[in-house]
Amino acid sequence: MLLRDSAILLGRRLRAHGAGSYGWCGGHVEFGESLEEAAAREVMEESGLEVHGLSLLCVSNVREYGRHYIDIEFVADTLEGTPVVREPDRLESWAWYPLDSPPSPLFLPVQLALHSYRSGQMYNP
Repeated sequence: MLLRDSAILLGRRLRAHGAGSYGWCGGHVEFGESLEEAAAREVMEESGLEVHGLSLLCVSNVREYGRHYIDIEFVADTLEGTPVVREPDRLESWAWYPLDSPPSPLFLPVQLALHSYRSGQMYNP
């Protein structure tokens, strides 16, 4: 989750699971990476932003979009740069949305992470 002035960065997903919903940067862990390194790399690859100070937000057990996966969410305390769509085949655009009124529909892992952020709940079974 990337926060700036009480706004979160979201983009409309174009393909794969959750197409048409709004989500933030994400992906998989490369062999040998820490979870924080993977999160920072995915943010750079997808948005061109450099992030620092990643803190664990939540872990979710997601069974949706014809998949079952464990989703690990972080929140960054420092961002550098301006978001750019670096994967135009996967994402329509990036925009900052108010934390208290994000667009709809939200990608399920984002919904769960926002619930965790607001409630302090670390695990979404």
